[in-house]
Amino acid sequence: MTNASLPDPHYDAAFYDGVLPKRLFAWVIDASLIVAGMILLSIVTAGIAFVLWIPVHATLAFLYRWTTIKNRSATFGMRVMNIELRGPNGAPLTSGEAAIHTVSFLGFAFFFLLQLVSIAMMLGRPLNRSLPDEIVGSVMLNRCA
Repeated sequence: MTNASLPDPHYDAAFYDGVLPKRLFAWVIDASLIVAGMILLSIVTAGIAFVLWIPVHATLAFLYRWTTIKNRSATFGMRVMNIELRGPNGAPLTSGEAAIHTVSFLGFAFFFLLQLVSIAMMLGRPLNRSLPDEIVGSVMLNRCA
């Protein structure tokens, strides 16, 4: 059952068409930007960010995803792919929802099995929701359907 304020995947299929491959390409773009940021930080800090790769990477990834999702309901990669996250009521995610989505996304990415479950959920559900989407109640939609 879908929320009445979100587009119905059966009647408004254009909002969901092609979203899964777009999510993958958006993730590749975002991951590349974060790694480029890490390399730049490592150069600027004379290698300190490289030595502290895991905590600095986690912080940079969180700040990038949370800031872009709370401000425009999409990361840069999502904007390039013309998709966006919408909350349970169909509105852009609030700052708190964006933080919860980002923390759960990064947490599940750390555990391979949970990441596989999240991918399986996206493939097998009508709204293509991942685990973080289920936690927040969000859905990924095409920007212009």
